[in-house]
Amino acid sequence: MSKTLLIAEDDEPNRVAFRDALTADGYHVIAVRDGAAALDAIKHEEVSLLLTEYKLPDITGAQLLEQAKELQPDLLTIVMTGESKPDAVLNALRSKAVDFLSKPFMIEELLEAVGDAMGRTNGGEIEIISAKPDWLEIHVPCDLSAVEPINRFICKLQPNLPQQTREAISQVFREMLNNAIEHGGKCDPSKKVEVKCVHLKRMILCSIKDPGEGFDLNELEHAAVSNPDEEPFRHLHVRQEKGIRPGGFGILFALQLVDELIYNEKHNELIFVKYLNEES
Repeated sequence: MSKTLLIAEDDEPNRVAFRDALTADGYHVIAVRDGAAALDAIKHEEVSLLLTEYKLPDITGAQLLEQAKELQPDLLTIVMTGESKPDAVLNALRSKAVDFLSKPFMIEELLEAVGDAMGRTNGGEIEIISAKPDWLEIHVPCDLSAVEPINRFICKLQPNLPQQTREAISQVFREMLNNAIEHGGKCDPSKKVEVKCVHLKRMILCSIKDPGEGFDLNELEHAAVSNPDEEPFRHLHVRQEKGIRPGGFGILFALQLVDELIYNEKHNELIFVKYLNEES
């Protein structure tokens, strides 16, 4: 049986477009225009995922998420909004949304976000320690499907950064969090990775701490940073032999894209820094 998705969207053209695209992707879709209709649907249907506009005619998205969770505690939620201000992003995080989409977005982005959400395991939710634009601190389940949504949340928190700076931070954060979940957390969603992103006047500082035993940088045969000069892609063969996902460029990329990267002695926690110019 196909999963049931519920769309709460007051803009009719958007509502129809989202419904048709998700229906074509194989989901059973209920589409409504306000919070009252959404809550009524949740009372009578087993809904796997709720996609809601941040501001509905009769209720805010945060209020809808709170009431919907009381009716179906395991309900997954995605917030959609034309407001990409940090407060909207943080409210979505506080409401336990698994993703945040800024309008206008492509249908492909919607399908990807829904696919990521439906791929999430039931091992645990993101735990919010601090939800401020200048200090985000969360504990993330060791589930690879959580990486892209978390990365999107973090990118939306600093909309005024130069695009090149945002892209550098995003690429490094994505790869480092992937590594922490896969190698440190062994993709066990009952375990958590501790993440901090702090925006100071002259820098962005990110810390990622995984629950693993750490590693020896000199023994990372599956990482590009360990490749000899005469074999720049040797690690790809090592990863294939060990059944590890393609990649392994994380540390090498990070050293090129950010200004500083350091590990603790155990090598299960890292901090990377991207310096900002005065306009940032």
